[in-house]
Amino acid sequence: MIESEKKKSGIVVETNAEYHGYKEAISKSRLANMAVCPQYFKWCEDNPQEPTDDLILGSAFHKIVLEADTFDKEFVILPEINRRTKEGKDLYETFLKENEGKTLLTVEQMQTITAMRDSVMSNKYSARLLNGQREQSMYFYDDLTKEYCKVRPDCYRFITGANGEKRVIIPDLKSCRSARTDDFMRDVVRYSYDLQAYMYSYGVSKVLNIPMANIDFIFIAVEKKAPHLTNILQADSYILERGEALFRKYIGEYHECKKTGEWYGLNGAYGYFNNLSLPSYLLKEVMQGE
Repeated sequence: MIESEKKKSGIVVETNAEYHGYKEAISKSRLANMAVCPQYFKWCEDNPQEPTDDLILGSAFHKIVLEADTFDKEFVILPEINRRTKEGKDLYETFLKENEGKTLLTVEQMQTITAMRDSVMSNKYSARLLNGQREQSMYFYDDLTKEYCKVRPDCYRFITGANGEKRVIIPDLKSCRSARTDDFMRDVVRYSYDLQAYMYSYGVSKVLNIPMANIDFIFIAVEKKAPHLTNILQADSYILERGEALFRKYIGEYHECKKTGEWYGLNGAYGYFNNLSLPSYLLKEVMQGE
């Protein structure tokens, strides 16, 4: 779909690859790179990296849960081939040619994502949450900076609130090492899930014309290791408030850097020196000894 058509339509039905390949609109995953500094953001834009094993596993997990009918078009299981022999090398090269463009999964990875899927879908609450519109891209303009943005919720569904008002639930699948609430809380900060909760809620609000107050963002966290525990966690107002603060900071810096062409580093736009002190636990010891 060409750019002008995307701008006319809030919701676009496209593949995950098409969504990520369209760079005119800024996504959460790219915007989060501003957390380091604009120079790092620009480097990431100019130097796309190969996906890590964790990213591959997460993508495959999302696909098998949300779009199982097209899973085989994007992923393929790598058979056991002895590549130390000439015959094995030839078989491997033939396999790659026959599956060009697909992401390779090991048998172990396939077993893992299948078990994770079963854990999610056997939980009646997470299964019900995911019963909605899945993997639809949404394009919108930020009200303040007028920057063109995009989000792709795993799923969203309309519900009727206690007072009869229309509400939207946005469930988001997350693969993780620990789904325990305290551990996942740290992941929220570490991986900018708070930024995502706000940006997705904001985008859905604009595209579907639903007040932000009527949107619930819910994480479905699933552990990568057996028994693949699942935890359902709703983002509260504090997570959304911090997410909004981060979004405003990053989108504002992104907007200014685009205008000026100056993608500054760790010392900021004006080159101020950063203050270097002791870690808080050592500083406390020093102050107590005075």
